[in-house]
Formats: sequence, structure tokens, C-alpha cells
Amino acid sequence: MAHPIHEANEKSPFGDLTREEFYKKHQIVHQESFLLNQQNMKIFTQSWKPSSGPGLRGLVAMVHGYTDESSWLIQLTAVGMVKAGFYVCALDLQGHGYSDGSRGHIPNIEPVVEDCIQFFDSARASQPKLPAFLFGESLGGAIAILICLKQENKWNGLILNAAMCGVSKKFKPVWPLEELLPVAAFVAPTWKVAVTEDPARRSYKEEWKRKLVMKSPNRLANGKVTAATALEFLRVCEHIKRNSHGLELPLLVVHGGEDKICDPNSARWVHDSAASKDKTLKIFKGMWHQFIGEPNENVELVFGAILSWLGERASSVITTHSNE
Repeated sequence: MAHPIHEANEKSPFGDLTREEFYKKHQIVHQESFLLNQQNMKIFTQSWKPSSGPGLRGLVAMVHGYTDESSWLIQLTAVGMVKAGFYVCALDLQGHGYSDGSRGHIPNIEPVVEDCIQFFDSARASQPKLPAFLFGESLGGAIAILICLKQENKWNGLILNAAMCGVSKKFKPVWPLEELLPVAAFVAPTWKVAVTEDPARRSYKEEWKRKLVMKSPNRLANGKVTAATALEFLRVCEHIKRNSHGLELPLLVVHGGEDKICDPNSARWVHDSAASKDKTLKIFKGMWHQFIGEPNENVELVFGAILSWLGERASSVITTHSNE
């Protein structure tokens, strides 16, 4: 199953087609809406499913990364999964995309996790017979881990794609700034820290794909995070390191060996420490943070591994249920 990034160009994820023409070509039913979260914020949500064909194989709930949104490149991965027979849903995190919130400001991850649980629970209720999987990339991977630690028995599997289990030393604030973050976050929580150049330049290997990322109308650019957000991300990584042994569900970890944003060794730690009896680790030598930003032959290698893993676990769950 080819990943739809093949059809994109540096101006649009849909190439020369409109979004509507793209969905029609791939026989996709697309729906979008807003939910009102516990803080009375409007959170943008969307879903994709096949318009025809055999029955659905499973549900995949996707969580995007920092500075990203659900309506740009990650939706191509969603479409690829739909064409493989899955119902896919996603949301824009607070302060991202079309959702409410101060742009890129996440001083506390818990409300974001609760937004995801609220939406994904409703999506799962609409498809109660389908095996359900979480897919998180980058920051979304960390959020997916936190969701599973809260409600692990509700999920049939977890896919971590370049997950933020630990921030690369090449991307952390330089000393002594990291040591001063707690003070900065308390005194001036929205002060923007110049961590590095725009992370897209270290995430997407192919130049035309970096240009495409920059075209996103809602993208948070320039590589700066607020002090409170940076501190929270470091805290989340430490929390995951201390608690990843609590993961017991089927687990797939895919990560680029040359990821300069999220540390591959931290992803390996999560895999090794997880209590899951069914767990797979794939570190792809030479690849960067975003597999979709690689040359297309590399995209197919990673995406093929994800689809294969998903298909096998979905079939296993359906077979088990049919025998009960």
C-alpha cells in the first residue's frame, strides 16, 4: 500500500488536486467537527473512512506532534491507513491547527491528554466492534503513552513514531538555560526560548518536503517554545522514563537512527522497559525525525512496517473475538 506522499508536491499535500478531489480519488469519506472540552475550548476533530469496499479492520486514533496539526502531512498517513481498511480519527492539540488555545503554549500536558481521551472515547463508541489502536508521532507519541497509562485496557495496540520519550541533546536548550527553565517558567511562562533553528530543518530530509511543511497555513514556525512548555516537555519525558514499565499492551516503536529532535535511545528505553509481551522495536539507520520527510523508498519501508504490524494485530483481535 503506497503512502500518499507520492502524490504531494512542495505546494500541497494533494498535489495538483483540491482536497475534495483528492478524497474522491481515494474513495475517502471525510468528516470534521469541533468538540467542547472540559475547559470550554473548541477542539478541532476529524475522521476518515473508506467510502466503499470490505468491512473495516480497525480504528486508529492519531496524535500529531508539536508545531504540527491534523490537517497537513499527517493526514496523508491517515489516508494511507484508510486505504488499508482502517477508520482513522485525529484532533488538533490545544494551541495547534484549528483548535483554541495560545499558539504552541502547553504549560500542562494533562488537559491535552484529557482532550484526546474525550474525543477518542467518542470515536470508539461510534465503532464499538473494531479493535482500536493509538498512533502518536513526536510529542503525540508521548501523549499516546500517557493515554495508555491512564486507560491501557481500552486499547489493542500502541504505535510510537519518533516519539518524544526523551529530547535529543542536540535539540535541548544549551546550558545553563536548561537549568534556569524552572525559574523562567515561573517568572515568565510565555517567554519564548530560542532552542534551535526551525525543527522542520532537522526533521524532514528532503528539501521539497520541508518547503511543503512550511506551506501549512496553521504551522507554528521558528523553533521557539515558551519556557513553561519546554519545562513541561522535559518533565513529561522524565515521567515516561519512570513509568514506561506500566505499558502492557502490544507495542510498536519506530524511530529514525539519526533523529536529532527526539532521542532514539529514549525510545529504545521505553521499548525495553515496557511490560508488553508483544513488542517490536525498529530503529531505521540513517533516517531523521519524520519518516514522511525521507526519500519515498524510505517512506515505504517505514509505512509498510507500520501497516503490516497493524494488520496482524487487528486480525488477531478479530479472530480472538470470533472464537469467543
